[in-house]
Amino acid sequence: MDISTLTAAQLGRAMRDKKLDPVEVTEHFLSRIAAHADQSVFITVTAERARQEAKASAARYAKGHPLGPLDGVPVAWKDLVDVRGVTTTCASEIFRTRAPAEDDAPIVKNCAAAGMVVLGKVNLTEFAFSGLGLNPHFGTPINPHSTDTPRAPGGSSSGSAVAVAAGLAPIAIGTDTGGSVRIPAAFNGLVGYKSSQGHISKERVQPLSLTLDTIGPLGKSVEDCVLMERALCRQLVVVPRPAGLADLKLVVPENLVFEEAQDAVVANFEAMLSRLSAAGVAIERRRFDVFDAMLESSAAHGTLATAEAFYNLGRYVDGPEGGKIDRRVVSRIERGRSQTAADYIAIMEARRTLNRKLGAEMEGPTFIAMPTVAITAPEIAPLEADDEVFHATNLTALRNTMLGNYFDLPGFTVPSGVDGQGLPTGILFNAFTGQDELLMCYMQSMQQAMQRN
Repeated sequence: MDISTLTAAQLGRAMRDKKLDPVEVTEHFLSRIAAHADQSVFITVTAERARQEAKASAARYAKGHPLGPLDGVPVAWKDLVDVRGVTTTCASEIFRTRAPAEDDAPIVKNCAAAGMVVLGKVNLTEFAFSGLGLNPHFGTPINPHSTDTPRAPGGSSSGSAVAVAAGLAPIAIGTDTGGSVRIPAAFNGLVGYKSSQGHISKERVQPLSLTLDTIGPLGKSVEDCVLMERALCRQLVVVPRPAGLADLKLVVPENLVFEEAQDAVVANFEAMLSRLSAAGVAIERRRFDVFDAMLESSAAHGTLATAEAFYNLGRYVDGPEGGKIDRRVVSRIERGRSQTAADYIAIMEARRTLNRKLGAEMEGPTFIAMPTVAITAPEIAPLEADDEVFHATNLTALRNTMLGNYFDLPGFTVPSGVDGQGLPTGILFNAFTGQDELLMCYMQSMQQAMQRN
């Protein structure tokens, strides 16, 4: 049995059935992390804690009292999240030597209460402010699907995605402000879940945008992400059940989301829609005027992400070590400097009005479907060589996913196939604000339908 290929749920079942032991599983992943050629994936490995938690899990299984389906399953945490006794670097040089966290974030405590094992903290774009995943301070994790030349992992949860895709962890936690869970999940052939605002606690998680930041897992299956959501919320007692597909409607936008899309991305998207249609899902295509109105608001007043990023991070740019921050991250933070209070209020009012209009278009079990990212993982070298190429590619990568953050839509990305070079593509499903559990119920059935030949 190749432990590194199993899903988190499969690992939990194997330990429950005494086919695997939590200590064996943890040592397997610690060994893979140590031996992995790309040492930029993990920033900190918490081996001592992992071994202690694995031993405690093994004792529970021996007594026949596991804490749930994820007891003994290792998890990696994006290094924005506080883990007791470990420095939260935010993958920034200026935080490398800051004091260790005095306590676990509530979401870490919740997963510990489910019996999960902390493997360590993984890399990201500095301060989580990019959709491509490059980092000059701690290194850029290489996309494991690169076959010819190193390719971007996606960001900002780059380490979270590569850790799972490379078999260094069965599941990992990321944050998502404009696509930072869903983009790296799509680039790495994984499932990623973005929660609704406030659905999962952000306490003791370094903020980028107080309004847009959300928490979510990256895993190998919808089941893994559903179980992980339950653990993060400390709700493992009740797991959402799969829903029938006969009453579900998917709406495909006719504007914005297919601009600059690569042929393979579109072809794989349409193939998945065909499978869902064959399974009884209604497919509708129409224009979403609220998307155009969102772009008009951004053109007039700037974005919510830049305004709030400057509020949260501007003091570091202006501080004595500001010159150490990645220039590309500084460039994005600086866009918020000139935004006024009037701009901010205008953005928030437009967002509130447009969200209400979108809700009226999504009555009943209705989800919006689109390609997760218009492109596959780009080569790293051109992004490093030319900042204009970097920023243009970054905007393209973020374009579809940021809709979910602006409109506060919970979303799931699942693999839709690969292109001619073997690079993964993804399909994204968005429910309306607060419909996380409804989306999870349908996603379990939809993944099954999309996997049928």
